[in-house]
Amino acid sequence: MKLQVLGCHGGELPKHRSTCFLLDGVLALDAGALTSALGLQALLRVDDVLVTHSHFDHVKDLPLLADLVVGRRDRPITIWASSECARTLRDNMFNNSLWPDFTRIPTPKHPVLQIKSFRAGASFKIGRYQVQSIPVTHPVESCGFVVTDGAVSVAMSGDTGPTTRLWKVLNKAKNLKALLLETSFPNKLQQLADISGHLTPQTLQGELEKFQRNGAAVLLYHLKPAFVPQLKKELAGMPVEVLELGDVFEF
Repeated sequence: MKLQVLGCHGGELPKHRSTCFLLDGVLALDAGALTSALGLQALLRVDDVLVTHSHFDHVKDLPLLADLVVGRRDRPITIWASSECARTLRDNMFNNSLWPDFTRIPTPKHPVLQIKSFRAGASFKIGRYQVQSIPVTHPVESCGFVVTDGAVSVAMSGDTGPTTRLWKVLNKAKNLKALLLETSFPNKLQQLADISGHLTPQTLQGELEKFQRNGAAVLLYHLKPAFVPQLKKELAGMPVEVLELGDVFEF
């Protein structure tokens, strides 16, 4: 399994891109940096986008993706989203007001995009991958995922504050090679992190104590661009790796 880091920040500035990872060139995890990181031919290879939740920095490239690939694919790109997230995308993004409804363009039978919803906590298949979704702690419905191709597994936390069910699932996951884990704010902004459903280095440390990692790498993403230097100082010495744009991993 090949994992490309297209975006790994909790916002955008020059040299910082919002959350987006790519598995094997075909499955995107969140869509915060698809069109800003990939060329047209690479975008045309993406068959599925698995979305953790509806917040803008995780879905913002979906409208631009649809506009770029229209008329260039034989079948729609599938957006996989939890029930609440799918409803938000339909009502507030592809609603013919904010953006054209590409789930019905160019025709309802042959659209550019299709949205498939799942119940938070459900397991389902995306192509050759088996996916287990896990509800996590965030102001809107947010899910973490374990994605496996049968040989190896990769997990993603989604945006979350301190949580419990995620760790119970991860501790049972087979052949888990890596966990993409959010950390957003420095310790001095703990109250903001708690209100907004995010981790700081100090709450991250408590979460890692729940994780029987069994050799899995812990790869941190969603650092807020304004606080990256401070966060790296506070994370120094912890058994984690802070992701950088362009990182590629082979599992």
